[in-house]
Amino acid sequence: MESARHNQWRIVEPKSQYSTTPILRFPFHFPFYMFFLQLRNELWKLFGKKRTYIGFGTFLLAQNAMLLAFHFTKWEEKVVRLLEGNGYLAMDFISALSVALIMLFPQILFLMPLYACLVGGDLVAKEAEDGTLRMILSRPISRVRLMFIKWCAGVVFSIVLVVALGLMAVVFARMWFPWQGMFVFIPEPERIFNVMSAAQGLKIYSLSHVFLAINAATMMTIAFMFGCFNMKPAAATVLGFSFLLLNLVMENIPFFQDYREFMLLHHFRTWVAVYAQPIPWSRIVESLFILFGFNLTFFIIGCTGFQMRDIKS
Repeated sequence: MESARHNQWRIVEPKSQYSTTPILRFPFHFPFYMFFLQLRNELWKLFGKKRTYIGFGTFLLAQNAMLLAFHFTKWEEKVVRLLEGNGYLAMDFISALSVALIMLFPQILFLMPLYACLVGGDLVAKEAEDGTLRMILSRPISRVRLMFIKWCAGVVFSIVLVVALGLMAVVFARMWFPWQGMFVFIPEPERIFNVMSAAQGLKIYSLSHVFLAINAATMMTIAFMFGCFNMKPAAATVLGFSFLLLNLVMENIPFFQDYREFMLLHHFRTWVAVYAQPIPWSRIVESLFILFGFNLTFFIIGCTGFQMRDIKS
């Protein structure tokens, strides 16, 4: 009874005569409170490194460079022919949302995997290289719990990275193009063509970034898995990025086209599938379960490798 009473929240009356608001105190052994404190410390360490912000700066430069190319080249002529050939008035759909979506593709294909792997490879390997893991593991915390907290910090970074990517694309595109209807043209293997109003386009654009965040977290987890083994942070980053490139190369080999559903990148395209009409929710849910399985497998492999490492010696 005494231990059960100790684990409950307590409302303590204020000692000051000028304060009448009761103070809610967390119990010392409250597990979620301690978890969030540890996660907060990991986030402070992660976002306190200058290299964490390399991806944000690169997105900024890449998007402005692409917008300059859009403005001073004849890409609009091809878009006009595409839209008018399908019976639409082109000027109603050459908009900020359309341009923002076009800018996302090369950044998602090359830049986002690189910087997600960069942070994922640093989370464990960098601290092992600096020797700070010895001090952390000398405290009463299990290795699995430590890995889970670091992985959660990587997931938070992945979400912030994707949100920044999507927001910057829309904001910068709005500076050059009007806010009106949105068109989507995605060639093989998805073969999607769709037009929508600005309000609907913004909703679908926001929804697609939810699935993009899941993709970025999976990319981060791959490099995180390699970083749990005895290797340098750069090696973990290169191995994670190489794993993704290998999937991309194998998927584009004609012989493997019949096995595309077994490739990781096929399930990354859930963010693209939301632009189809109607949205293939059954395929999206199936891909989400498969991505969950990939993340769980990578995390278990990484934890197993870290559990077997001799760090304290």
